Amino acid sequence: MKSVFLRAILFLSVFLLNGCKQNDFISEKKSNTKNKIQHAKGLEIYKHKGFTIVKITNPWPEAKESFTYILQEKNGIIPDSLKKFTVIPIPIKSIVVTSTTHIPALELLGVENTLVGFPNTNYISSEKTRVLIDAGKVREVGSNESLNTEVLIDMKPDVIISFGLNDSNPTLDNLQKSGLKVMINGDWTEQSPLGKAEWIKFFGALYGLDSKSNRVFSNIETAYNSTLALVKKFTIKPTVLCGAMYQNQWFVPQGESWASLFLKDAQSDYLWKNSKGTGSLSVPFESILEKAQNAEFWIAPGDFSTLKEMTDSNPHYSQFHSFKNKKVYSYAVNKGATAGIIYFEWASTRPDWVLKDLIKIFHPELLPNHKLYFFHKLE
Repeated sequence: MKSVFLRAILFLSVFLLNGCKQNDFISEKKSNTKNKIQHAKGLEIYKHKGFTIVKITNPWPEAKESFTYILQEKNGIIPDSLKKFTVIPIPIKSIVVTSTTHIPALELLGVENTLVGFPNTNYISSEKTRVLIDAGKVREVGSNESLNTEVLIDMKPDVIISFGLNDSNPTLDNLQKSGLKVMINGDWTEQSPLGKAEWIKFFGALYGLDSKSNRVFSNIETAYNSTLALVKKFTIKPTVLCGAMYQNQWFVPQGESWASLFLKDAQSDYLWKNSKGTGSLSVPFESILEKAQNAEFWIAPGDFSTLKEMTDSNPHYSQFHSFKNKKVYSYAVNKGATAGIIYFEWASTRPDWVLKDLIKIFHPELLPNHKLYFFHKLE
């Protein structure tokens, strides 16, 4: 199991960071229906009478393959040409998910009671789902890299939602050979804030709750865009530093990453905004100090919860003006009952909350009544 700090670095790089393999392309012309997805780049959903085609086109970075799944309604007739793909009867009644980012979608759709398994439930923070865990209704199923095959076969969930870092995952192959339905979810590869959030439609399709998932996402989209319009008129942009030291290198989000786009939308001047890439960039401390010593704000300094924790870890942090002026804001303070960081769980589904937090930090006069949800000022 990766350490919490390594998880923070992974999420920082995107923050602030088997169905059947196939080469056939099911085109819109052939299906006579339009893709229902607007913002997400790695998800396509095509609705038909009696069934839905779900395509995962970017399951992991630089993937050269895609995955197609057929969601079959009761008495739905599937064309012979589609029967080679994994077929999943819907609406599903039980599910195993493997990322905390999947939990908010279940809760917003009102189907959290269908969750029967999760790898390392201590990472889950949401109160609704923690009630289910504490009641023994959600079983531990190992880790995403090594799911407990015996437990899952015994549970027989309608579907297992996993994610892949590359094209090699023997555990998922074994689960499918055992007759279990497995779907790859690629929400974590999305870089736009609304692109990540739109993956709630993936779960909506599984439960036959397309209208509800569309409505939930539409509300999030409207809230995000209206907040964005509020701040666009600002021309004064405060300078921003991100990240922290790890093994003698400082990791910052690259300029095309999810994190960087948030900072741009919040009308701030992120100092590494021009760097290319969607992951994280490792920079020597001396370069960070030279470029960002006078930055006005410091956002997401790892998992630190206080300024003292930061200087105990590295006394050089105190050299930055943002530190001296106590303008350091962390997502690590807001935790669930078992110390899971709520930002990791909810930020990708509620980008409107993230944007409002950042605007409240950079331009507080715009949102005088907004209370910070994810970020907290370190003392």
